[in-house]
Amino acid sequence: MTSKDIKAAPLHEELPPAKLRWRCELSRIPFETTAQAELREGFIGQERALRALKMGVELSAPGYNVFVCGLAGTSRGGTIASMIEKLHPRTKKSLDRCYVNNFKIADRPRLLSLARGQANGFKKDMQAGIDFLRRRIPQVFEGEPFQRQKGRIVERFTVREKELMDDFTRRIAREQFALGHMQVGAVALPEIFPVLEGQMVPIEDISKMVHEGKLESPVAEVIERKYEQFRQEFTVVYRKTLTLSRELASELSYLEQEAASVLVDGAIEELKEKYPGTGVSEYLEEVRHHLLDNLGPFKEREGESETEAGAEPPDGLPKLPGLSERDPFRVYGVNVILAHGDEDTSPVIFETTPTYANLFGTIQRAYDARGGWTSDFMDLRGGSLLRADGGFLIMYSLEALSETGVWRALKRTLNHSRLEIQPLEMFYPFGGSALKPEAVQLDVKVILIGDRELYEVLYQYEEDFRKIFKVRVEFDEEMHMSDGVIAEYAGRLRALCEKENLFPFDRGAFAAMLEYGVRQAGRRNKVTARFVDMADLAREAHYAAMAAGETVVRAAHVRSALASKVERHNLIETRVREMIEEGTLLVDVAGERVGQVNGLSVLEIGGYSFGKPVRITASAALGKAGLINIEREANLSGRFHDKGVHIISGFLRTRFAQDSPLSLAASICFEQSYSGVDGDSASSTEVYALLSALSGLPLRQDIAVTGSMNQQGDIQAIGGVNEKIEGYFGVCRIQGLTGTQGVMMPASNVEDLMLREDIIDAVAAGQFHIWPVATVEQGIEILTGRSAGTRDDKGKFEDGTVFALVDERLRAMANTMKDYL
Repeated sequence: MTSKDIKAAPLHEELPPAKLRWRCELSRIPFETTAQAELREGFIGQERALRALKMGVELSAPGYNVFVCGLAGTSRGGTIASMIEKLHPRTKKSLDRCYVNNFKIADRPRLLSLARGQANGFKKDMQAGIDFLRRRIPQVFEGEPFQRQKGRIVERFTVREKELMDDFTRRIAREQFALGHMQVGAVALPEIFPVLEGQMVPIEDISKMVHEGKLESPVAEVIERKYEQFRQEFTVVYRKTLTLSRELASELSYLEQEAASVLVDGAIEELKEKYPGTGVSEYLEEVRHHLLDNLGPFKEREGESETEAGAEPPDGLPKLPGLSERDPFRVYGVNVILAHGDEDTSPVIFETTPTYANLFGTIQRAYDARGGWTSDFMDLRGGSLLRADGGFLIMYSLEALSETGVWRALKRTLNHSRLEIQPLEMFYPFGGSALKPEAVQLDVKVILIGDRELYEVLYQYEEDFRKIFKVRVEFDEEMHMSDGVIAEYAGRLRALCEKENLFPFDRGAFAAMLEYGVRQAGRRNKVTARFVDMADLAREAHYAAMAAGETVVRAAHVRSALASKVERHNLIETRVREMIEEGTLLVDVAGERVGQVNGLSVLEIGGYSFGKPVRITASAALGKAGLINIEREANLSGRFHDKGVHIISGFLRTRFAQDSPLSLAASICFEQSYSGVDGDSASSTEVYALLSALSGLPLRQDIAVTGSMNQQGDIQAIGGVNEKIEGYFGVCRIQGLTGTQGVMMPASNVEDLMLREDIIDAVAAGQFHIWPVATVEQGIEILTGRSAGTRDDKGKFEDGTVFALVDERLRAMANTMKDYL
């Protein structure tokens, strides 16, 4: 082919420096420093999310709990809490809650609900009432009127008992028997003794006396017969004395109750008047009956311990063998688990440690020296869910899900609006508590904070999640740039500066901050909503200004902070560039080669992304294997890269196999790539290498290429365009800028460009070039310097074009293959 047969490619427009970066016009910033900006707090540009959150917190229907996703930052929970407090949603105010002893079933503590602000007062009044009774009841029992009545009753029963015993003693005395006592261990028991020669003889000695000849056998038989008769009679008499003792105890108990009832009734009635309500009244009636039925502990003066004297505590508390007895008056205690003060707002609780005990409460244990334990109603403890009753509970979803037992208990609580306080050990065998407290009716709105992936997993696989978390609040990570957003950014930055004592930012520094936010968003008309990242940059810029001895942060300080941040993370990037400079990694930035082109990839290590040039080669030969993806054959190719290779096959069929088959065995390879390849952003690069291999035309090695493509040959947008261009520019600068080097990128990514200043300067000086391309044809023309070619009316490509050479080669291969077969 002669030079006149070659059809040169048309000139393709390069991007001017003004198109390579969005710049914030200083005239749009209405202040000299951020100290003059209007203070702003909360989220920036999140109207959609705020509307969803408002509906979630104000709608009180069942199941309308909230899942917040897409929200970034270290104080997400605190920010959500402040937003809810600002909304002032109307909620049903919760009551005070306390547990008291259940005198009927001790292992089922009773729940009392009192008006807001009354629980602590009720507890104090109950304690004061018991203390009053402990002082006054002993005084009543020790008083002369009570002792006189008690003496008369005791005397009457003593006389009756003495009459019974005297009558029996006289009857047996007539038969030469007497009533005495026999020592059995430490106890002296009443016993009947025969009287012989004026001496009481144990009945066991009668047979011995017969054996010794001291007593005749018939006389002994009479004695033994009378003994048995008297013993039976004594049993009857002794039972009568026991009956008298019980009657005496009953009359004395009645007397004590009559004497104490005046005090007890007065204390109970006073409490009932002060704390009206069915539940409280029923409980106080049980307390009244229990007090009057268990006056034993009140007989001791306050400060004395009856249990130390060996007395049994009153009924009502579960006891385990070997455990030290607790305060006998503990059964009258009040365990306040939820109390309110004078606040009029709904509680907003942010639980940073959502363990089972912290959320749902627990039952504490009292241990003795031998490891035994017991629990009662006073050992119940509430958790965050109870404190949030009538309000909102905020927590991180992943932390809640990772805690043992939390998710299952949370679902049950929200489904039934009932909180059952149990220790976590209840879920495991042999570890549960015997207590089953009365459940608490809850009205609480739970707000979980998580990421989108977790939400999708829960929504897909957890049926209850869809029922109880019906409101999704999604915070966007970017927002449209506007003067209002600029004002909000400035207000947030001022608030941060005042909170953390940072220097104010002047107009240029704030513009540099905004430009960084635009780059983070990845689009010129948008800015990042991740203010946490902007806050980190602000702190580092303040540090740079302070190191320079300034009191105001300027644009140079922001740029210095960004450079320092890159330096802290780019060790691997530096090593890669050194390997390219040394020739260990083969990358050409000058000359031409057939079947070889520079691709661009992005590596991300520890949150830092950088571009890395990679050599892509292609070879073509006769065969039927089609397009071979070497990365796939080596199990180094991801699904998206495989898809890109299949798209290339579709492109070749569309362009060159409409009237003849493809008889092709071609391979594509990422050279010196050993860690895997994924994504389709190099599909256009691969097709250029393949077209070069088929046509025999060399490709420029001073141009790096990025961009995905479809089967029609359209170049599509890719990610990381800034990092890729900057990465290739860095390699070219190391090896020496020639004035011809540059990057070919998708035209649809032009609005994403936010390149560094040194690249913009190089482009302005004609040392570096950036070409936007929209089709494969444009790209191959730039790389080869030839026209891509179009088909004429006869379906033939123009002579001397790239596609004509490719089509000619493919037809020759098809014919050769036909002849070969």
